[in-house]
Amino acid sequence: MPKQSAQIYPFTAIVGQERMKRALILNAIHMPIGGVLIRGERGTGKSTAARALAVLLPDIEVIAESPYADDPAHPSTWSDPIRERVARGEELTTRRQRVRFIDLPVSATEDRVVGTLDIEKAIQQGERHFDPGVLANANRGILYVDEVNLLDDHVVDLLLDSAAMGINVVEREGISFSHPARFILVGTMNPEEGDLRPQLLDRFALSVEVRGISNADDRMNILERHIHYERDPENFQREWQSAEDELSDRIAAAREIVEEVSYTRRDLYAIASLTSSMRIDGHRADLVILKAARAQAAFEGRKHITSTDILLATELAVPHRLKRGPFTDAQMSMGALQGQLEQIEADYGEGDEEAQPGESGEGEMDDKKKVLP
Repeated sequence: MPKQSAQIYPFTAIVGQERMKRALILNAIHMPIGGVLIRGERGTGKSTAARALAVLLPDIEVIAESPYADDPAHPSTWSDPIRERVARGEELTTRRQRVRFIDLPVSATEDRVVGTLDIEKAIQQGERHFDPGVLANANRGILYVDEVNLLDDHVVDLLLDSAAMGINVVEREGISFSHPARFILVGTMNPEEGDLRPQLLDRFALSVEVRGISNADDRMNILERHIHYERDPENFQREWQSAEDELSDRIAAAREIVEEVSYTRRDLYAIASLTSSMRIDGHRADLVILKAARAQAAFEGRKHITSTDILLATELAVPHRLKRGPFTDAQMSMGALQGQLEQIEADYGEGDEEAQPGESGEGEMDDKKKVLP
């Protein structure tokens, strides 16, 4: 259940911007998706939504002796100091804490991001002393980068590498140190101030383009809510607490089942055919679509993906990877995508894996489903 702060505008009170909210929620459900880039003009709720998401996330259990929020349930991801404690036979304790929201400044240097090793102390005293950086503080939380397009490309590379691998390794003078670095990467930018290189754009799993809302009723709704919030933030948050609790519970429940969400070869064919027909370079988009579709299914309380899940995931994973041409509009047409997917499924035909009517109710046989490791 989320604990609201007087400084945080409720996520569920944000008017419109459904794609942005969905991209953030899917990453919150399944961190391996790989983050989201939100592009748009100022004043469209980009930073507001990112900060509000952190409040929705359930508390996490951490190893109390670790400054890196090590997960006691996953020893394979533990940081070097915790592994060394265990090797010495020391007993570990746990505690629960709120998910961290880490704000990375545009001026951040490589050392500030990855952390530093004290080489002098290592040589003279034989001790590895590590000064944690942003990646250490962000582990199992949200790393927010405003104006990510103004960051040094090398620093952006470091962030994206860590988001993809889930670990940060620092090596200096033959000495190395590693700790887990699994986080939800949220980057925001105003394209008018310069864009990211295509190679970096592709590394962001999902991308959303947000624009100011033009509908007069919706704009009035935004005004009324912000006036209420600024006048009496505590009462405003109380009014939205029920909706916040409901969404927080849905995210927590989805996290519990997302690894169990299954898919068929027909689903894989549909994803591969969509990306192939749009001439998407590489295979990262295919994997992202599958992960996002599984997260969407989990959010709906299902343990198998559907065509709708694939469409929603494609809508978020493909726009920033499209080559310039007739399909470069970031606001992709769901109708056009659905038409493509229906044709692909028709071309695929009735495979042996497909359930006969009445067997599964969803057109998929359980013994033919596959689950990602």
